[in-house]
Amino acid sequence: MKFSRKKVNRKAHAQVELRFESQHLTAFAGLVVLQTLFDSLGLPEFLRSVFRRRQANKVYSLHKLFLQLVIHLLLGFRSLRDVKCYENDPMVKRLLGMSQIASASTISRMLGGATDAEVVGARRIMSDMVGERLRIMAMPRITLDFDGSVQVTKGHAEGTAVGFNKQKKGARSYYPLFCTVAQTGQVLDFLHRPGNVHDSNGAREFILQCVELVRRNCPYAVLEVRMDSAFFSDEIVGALADQSVEFTISVPFERFPALKQIVEERRKWLRCGDGTWSFEIEWKPKSWLESHRFVVIRKEVGTQRKGPMQLDLFEPQERSFEYKVIVTNKNTTTRSVTRYHEGRGAQESIFGEMKSDVAMGHIPVRRRNGNQMYLLAGLIGHNLIRELQMRESPPQRGTVCTRATLWVFERISTLRQEVFARAGRFTRPNGRLTLTINAVAKLRVKLLKLREAAAEKIAA
Repeated sequence: MKFSRKKVNRKAHAQVELRFESQHLTAFAGLVVLQTLFDSLGLPEFLRSVFRRRQANKVYSLHKLFLQLVIHLLLGFRSLRDVKCYENDPMVKRLLGMSQIASASTISRMLGGATDAEVVGARRIMSDMVGERLRIMAMPRITLDFDGSVQVTKGHAEGTAVGFNKQKKGARSYYPLFCTVAQTGQVLDFLHRPGNVHDSNGAREFILQCVELVRRNCPYAVLEVRMDSAFFSDEIVGALADQSVEFTISVPFERFPALKQIVEERRKWLRCGDGTWSFEIEWKPKSWLESHRFVVIRKEVGTQRKGPMQLDLFEPQERSFEYKVIVTNKNTTTRSVTRYHEGRGAQESIFGEMKSDVAMGHIPVRRRNGNQMYLLAGLIGHNLIRELQMRESPPQRGTVCTRATLWVFERISTLRQEVFARAGRFTRPNGRLTLTINAVAKLRVKLLKLREAAAEKIAA
């Protein structure tokens, strides 16, 4: 649609007169959607049960402080000091059920006094919410991805250690292990660890715990697991096989001379297309008890040529092969196994979104339990936004080889800009509390749709 010059331009030379009045104005009118979602899920009541032992004689209810931290991160704030940016906002106060927003020091004391039981309770709430979503969806297949992510600090927080870090060598860090659900993009659970441990440290028990949790909610679903080469071990492979879980795990085949020799001496490869060849064998390292299916893939890639180039002459491109080995118990074709395993890269985009949108990489306090609670607030906030979008619309995709999410999710930052961070005004016409928002057609449709979805009581 085209506009004339007259309709586009206008005179605006008059100076605006400023007037300040006491009105109930909010900069986050879109949070009304989250108020409805919290009530539908019963989240405040669940959190109250987590903090009940430390709740007595507190001016601020501890479960409300944790909920404030969830909102704090969903609004895009990182440091606890940023509480000042919304301390007088009436929408945030109404959402939390507070007349006075807690200060940064109050939230810091809540985090610093967190107990092991409270951390376990908050983790259980997060896992139960995701488990309930999986039970409702009743999917025939559920895919779990396991990987770690580094949380770096400049200070000396309790439980941190100096570990492997390409970007910040010598920095102290945590290295939690996460379990995410591929179909929903939600975090099912995490295992908190210092930064100097190997990826597989404590992994076997954590993996089996996550498998049991999903089986409890979805007893008839086929469970699948994807992991990188750090988890390649006889005990993890054997444990998954014993639990009848389908798995694919990258193999660090350069550590096994016998397997490397098999790959080097192989002359007959099956062409898979796109410059890819493969073959498979039944094999096991000498220390293992049973053999398994190993899929070997090689892909032709261009090699970067260094040095001076003669642009006026033909420059031949050098070609070489990249090799990948996967151990699996799946019965599908080599191509399907490869595509399925490569789909685990989507977990990195989830980590990237959580680090930028809910401050997953930030370490705010010195106490280990406090930092776990801060991390949990961000993970719960991420899962809530995914839950809200899943309620809004039916799945846009079916199950594909890569196990991409069934919904095309909007980022938290996108919803924050388009929905949450909208100006509004509270009034009471005829004694009824009303929130007035600017009449933008697109916002109106989106906000009403999200609020209707958030209020819906979903049952299987």
